[in-house]
Amino acid sequence: MSEEGRTLTDIRIALLTEYDGTDFVGFQRQDNGRSVQQTLEEAVEKVYGRFCRIYGCSRTDSGVHAKGHVSHVDVPFPIPPEKIPLALNAVLDDDLVVLAAKEVTEEFHARFNSKGKRYCYRVRNAKVPSAVNRRTEAFVPGVLDVDAMDEAAKVFIGTHDFSAFRAQGGPDITPIRTMKDVYVRRNATDTDLIEITVIGESFLYNMVRIMAGTLVYVGQGKMTKGEIEKLLTGEGVRKEAGKTMPAKGLTLEEVFYEDLMW
Repeated sequence: MSEEGRTLTDIRIALLTEYDGTDFVGFQRQDNGRSVQQTLEEAVEKVYGRFCRIYGCSRTDSGVHAKGHVSHVDVPFPIPPEKIPLALNAVLDDDLVVLAAKEVTEEFHARFNSKGKRYCYRVRNAKVPSAVNRRTEAFVPGVLDVDAMDEAAKVFIGTHDFSAFRAQGGPDITPIRTMKDVYVRRNATDTDLIEITVIGESFLYNMVRIMAGTLVYVGQGKMTKGEIEKLLTGEGVRKEAGKTMPAKGLTLEEVFYEDLMW
């Protein structure tokens, strides 16, 4: 697969990265601030002595975090894969870390080879917010009915029209999406923390954050499982679903591939 700036002798490397999205404008390079893509490209250029374009699996929004983001890059000469994280992390700030690197074929593409993603939305459900975890979770006071949230979450599983769960401003693409699993649990060791896990093939703009907001409404008794079912028929509109939860509560946990094992 031809990529911008690639030469016949280049070597394609897949990178597994983790980042705190608080101080990034998102993954994609932008003119108005620091992006994950640009930061990685600058680090790669320092190590390899040449600009190399980074291609990501997902364009996470400003403030969204990642524990398992995957990207690929074509580099001009070989470095043992186990040494690449050490070299890149030496020139990166501590809010972006390369966890692993692997040489892949030139046909591999971080975005187009992806078979799905797993996201987790974290909600601090307590009387007061957490100072320590404030950057990675949203705060919702008042008791939430987690059992009702989990039961309603099952409605999202399968192939549906997610028009009501898409924010304006995203690309005009089909709203039909397939969710493999959606469930809600209280953290086993931190029971004030509710974790909403969403596993799907692909997602619309702000979709997971809107799904999380809708499930919070269910937990508060403001919406029912049946109302979500109606929204997924294609007749629902954005204002009928829950609010868009803050970006900081969302983390891209894992990206799935058939041909890439770390």
